[in-house]
Amino acid sequence: MAVQPTTVRHTGPGVAIVTGGSRGIGAAVTKAAAAAGYDVVVNYSTDNEGALAVVNDILAQGGKAVSVQADVSQPADVGRLFDAAAGRGALTAVINNAAVTGNLIGTLVDVPAETVQRVVDVNVSGMIFMCQEAVRRLSTDNGGIGGSIINISSTATKAGSPGTWVHYAATKGAVDVLTVGLAAEVAKQGIRVNAVAPGSTNTGLHAAAGMPDRVERLNPTIPMGRGAEPEEVAAAVMWLMSDSAGYVTGAVLPVSGGR
Repeated sequence: MAVQPTTVRHTGPGVAIVTGGSRGIGAAVTKAAAAAGYDVVVNYSTDNEGALAVVNDILAQGGKAVSVQADVSQPADVGRLFDAAAGRGALTAVINNAAVTGNLIGTLVDVPAETVQRVVDVNVSGMIFMCQEAVRRLSTDNGGIGGSIINISSTATKAGSPGTWVHYAATKGAVDVLTVGLAAEVAKQGIRVNAVAPGSTNTGLHAAAGMPDRVERLNPTIPMGRGAEPEEVAAAVMWLMSDSAGYVTGAVLPVSGGR
């Protein structure tokens, strides 16, 4: 006798929220999701111009998108973000990409307390707040239709980024644990929870921290000899959101060129 699935598989294109969607990996994910038929809510905290540019690009291609300002470290902002998404249709995917490094480089002992607090607030607390609200909205136990949560982690968790971003790497370790634990909690509520862990990627993150050549400098340490492009990370996100990954939950998928 065939065993009936205990979870709802991916429900197909609907509304997708992408946090930190105004640039880098977030922008690549928003464009890929829109191209796949999702109505994308492009979240940003301060980069209004970048978010509008992404939205306009999607609209020009015949897709659907809107930008919504919200600081994910603030629960009230998170609720407002989800309310905006609800007004556009059935929410089916939440991609938690928003993260900060503090825009500095150095050893852990030299990181100012206020920087540590902000990085933890956004990367950990913000991720938790987003996951909480996503479960409330998606869970079949609450009348939702199920869906997919994708958390953006980092392969920085492997070595810990000594001498540069130990504080940031530590928050990404928390993201991995959150992903695995939450996936088990909600597996029977129609929700799949996974993470994508990019390695060295060609985005503005490194330049903002004063290391514009960091990806190039790391290339010799990467088996494939180069950093990732944001679109390659987005492709992994899209696979995890798709029906092809319908039996995948609690996974942390590295996109790292083998490093």
